[in-house]
Amino acid sequence: MIFVDGVPISTDPSSQGSNALVALMEHSTLVSVSNSLKAIPERKFSVNEESSQERLKKSKWVYVFQREYATVDPALVDFVGTDEATTCVGLVIRNKQNGMTSVAHMDSPNIVDMGLSQMLSLVVGQNLDAYLEVHLVGGFEDVSPNYANSRTRSESGAKLEGYSYPLCAKIVESMCIRQEKFHIWTFFVLGHNTRRDSKGNAYPIFNGLAVETSTGSVTPSCFDRTSRCPDEIVRRIRVSASYEDPSWNGKLLETYDTQTDQFRIAPCHWTFHQKHMALLRQNFRDSEILLGCSTSPLAEGPDFVNNLRREDEFLIKHPDWRETFPMNQPRVFERAGDGGWKKC
Repeated sequence: MIFVDGVPISTDPSSQGSNALVALMEHSTLVSVSNSLKAIPERKFSVNEESSQERLKKSKWVYVFQREYATVDPALVDFVGTDEATTCVGLVIRNKQNGMTSVAHMDSPNIVDMGLSQMLSLVVGQNLDAYLEVHLVGGFEDVSPNYANSRTRSESGAKLEGYSYPLCAKIVESMCIRQEKFHIWTFFVLGHNTRRDSKGNAYPIFNGLAVETSTGSVTPSCFDRTSRCPDEIVRRIRVSASYEDPSWNGKLLETYDTQTDQFRIAPCHWTFHQKHMALLRQNFRDSEILLGCSTSPLAEGPDFVNNLRREDEFLIKHPDWRETFPMNQPRVFERAGDGGWKKC
């Protein structure tokens, strides 16, 4: 069940989340929050950033890649966040009573139902009456705004759905029908998270977020290569591999152990298709990679192509997954004394 300002949001079960989505987009409180969020400068997370605040340098954070989630204990972690979201959505669920916070980088409607159950397993436990603070940041109008604002899907052709709208509608629909009590505090998606250039091309205003676990405060955030850790390239490759691994169907990828404050990167198998595409892309121009590998080529960050090329280089250099996961064991990283990560 979804609440805003303590009042439940009613929905028509037959609308597949569309009616509730429109109600949330138009809710005066959430519109005000979205407008305020636009005025907040992005917080930059960087291990090497000299201008970062001293407190931020010493903070402990957990970074979540696409299709991953992490549930963190505020006694062990100061910040948890994600970025690089264009048509994806960063979802935060925080238990107001104990501060347990889960962040997911949702990239498809197919993982929402099971993904919510994964996120809630340690946040809620057996207490279905827990007050859950919820924030959504991401997704933008990657289709005509007339479709995103339509009351029912029948008002526009299915081909005009794009990626952001179906994902947001599915998240809202799933929360509406669950027993837990989701209190929406931030709904910065679709039209609220869209800017346009002089040619009318749409782009997301923000691509990421971070949660301060002690307070529940959410700020627009971006991370660089030094802070998207640990095991950046292997985790990126594992996202791609998960699409071809039936054991991950419908699930978010588990990487972080809440109780031990460790990352445990479970083994994954590079497929022949992945290795073949890595070799093939060596001859692709940057524009071809953008068009062929992105759901929103115009909106991707400046390092999108470079990140993909680094993945390809790793696959070509390490074609046998057993070299990366000896004895089929996970790659484990524990917290270092400086707040970063070291391989066990």
